[in-house]
Amino acid sequence: MILFLDRDGVINDEIKDGYVLRPDMFRFSEGVLSAMPILAQRFEKIFIVTNQRCIGKGMLTEAGLHEIHQQMLEQIRHHGGRIDAIYFCPDVDNTSPCRKPATGMAMQAKNEFPDLDFSQGVMVGNTISDMQFGKSLGMHTVFIPSTRPETPFPHPLIDQRCDNLLAFARSIQ
Repeated sequence: MILFLDRDGVINDEIKDGYVLRPDMFRFSEGVLSAMPILAQRFEKIFIVTNQRCIGKGMLTEAGLHEIHQQMLEQIRHHGGRIDAIYFCPDVDNTSPCRKPATGMAMQAKNEFPDLDFSQGVMVGNTISDMQFGKSLGMHTVFIPSTRPETPFPHPLIDQRCDNLLAFARSIQ
């Protein structure tokens, strides 16, 4: 099985009306570092797919994003977890082929890992666009209501709802 994770609002606390622009602004969401080793045992591949329009807006460089991600990856590894690859979309335009809910980042993953079978995948996110991304690829979708608790469930795009990533990890142990 393969796992696709959104970043902001799933792995780290989302900044209301803002962006994580420096490593010191990045805060892991509750339970994430405990969830990652469980997920690493359960899934063959783990990917992050994240819209980062702050780059397209000129607020953050790709090098700056890489620095944030390096710090994040070090902590995840230190706690016994892993991320196999990170894909990001810097575009501001909502119609960009790489910006979720479009599937461009998944296609990047498929290019790098040709054996991926999306029907064996799970998408965990905190927005309906994350759920659309997963469903359009035939994945099981898991909604984390971290920033949008008003999103109804049951919902046709949401297969499972968990309070956070640790709750999801425990649900599949």
